[in-house]
Amino acid sequence: MTERLKGRVAIITGGGSGQGLAAARLFTAEGAKAIIAEWREDTGLEAENELRSIGRNVTFIKTDVSSEKDVQAMVAKTVELYGTIDILFNNAGIGYSYNAQYKMADIVDTPLDDWNRIIAINLNGMFLCSKYVLPVMRAKKSGNIINNSSMNALVGESGADAYTAAKGGIVSLTRVMAKDNARYGIRVNCTCPGGVITPMIAEALETNPGLREHLEAGIPLGKLARAEDVANAALFFASDESSHLTGTILPVDGGWYAI
Repeated sequence: MTERLKGRVAIITGGGSGQGLAAARLFTAEGAKAIIAEWREDTGLEAENELRSIGRNVTFIKTDVSSEKDVQAMVAKTVELYGTIDILFNNAGIGYSYNAQYKMADIVDTPLDDWNRIIAINLNGMFLCSKYVLPVMRAKKSGNIINNSSMNALVGESGADAYTAAKGGIVSLTRVMAKDNARYGIRVNCTCPGGVITPMIAEALETNPGLREHLEAGIPLGKLARAEDVANAALFFASDESSHLTGTILPVDGGWYAI
């Protein structure tokens, strides 16, 4: 590794599994100190133990990103432990694999309570984390925020309308955050993954015959992404290699958006 993030402090929400864990592995391999902000204590502790066992500087903080109190406490603890925040990877979210808890459906068939909860986690969570991290970054005139959205934000993919609305909101939020924070030396960019092989989607692939084939059929490269593919895109945005990019919306989709 090249230590592209040497000495920097990164918060990775949803860092206990999937794309967040892949980012935690990659960011710390590149020299970052990382906070794993995760709402599941078992996966958060497992990720912390894994990375500490190979000498990485990580700390798990149990965080529900839809809770303002949790987010405030997580940000305060990060500053207490590490003195600053350089990178925020707004990754936490729920998708198709949570269909048993929150109905992923057409807008007509989506209960209001489920709609509100999906929006609270997927969109409000990014708002809250950004709201409380930005003052730290603005005070030192530097920082880097990467918002993880979805290809659902860019194409009309049916069947999860609350999820799609939240992910579309993330794209628009990224653009206005980039504009508003450029004068503080803060860059804000956005990744938009297509289908990614992670624990979040694994159950849906197993229980929905034909779903994998449906997803892969529209991808020119003919395969779903790995979590590491998204983490690599996030690393690019987090590093100085993307120093003149802000407000960028990057599909990580195997070419899906190109056709």
